[in-house]
Amino acid sequence: MKKSETIRQTKNFDELLNIQYGKIGTKKRDEFEKKAQYFVISELLKEARKDANLTQEQLAEKIGTKKSYISRLENGNCDIQLSTLYRIFEDGLGKRISLIIA
Repeated sequence: MKKSETIRQTKNFDELLNIQYGKIGTKKRDEFEKKAQYFVISELLKEARKDANLTQEQLAEKIGTKKSYISRLENGNCDIQLSTLYRIFEDGLGKRISLIIA
């Protein structure tokens, strides 16, 4: 069966991910999941900043960093330390953040 035919027969998103990126635990799938998490965090950051009516520069000033760093985070182009994530959301944006490890 061709890949395109298999894709058309998928019943849910997980099946599609398995076809496109392999099963959970494979190198290709792990890399996809990592990038997906960066994307989610970057979008949450961008929306929270906009909801707070702050520019990237204003947020950067509040937490003692540079605008370029906030921009790279919002574009998913750099890693972020957990302490920095807390500082951005809690100190910079006045949001509570919680971490779930599954």
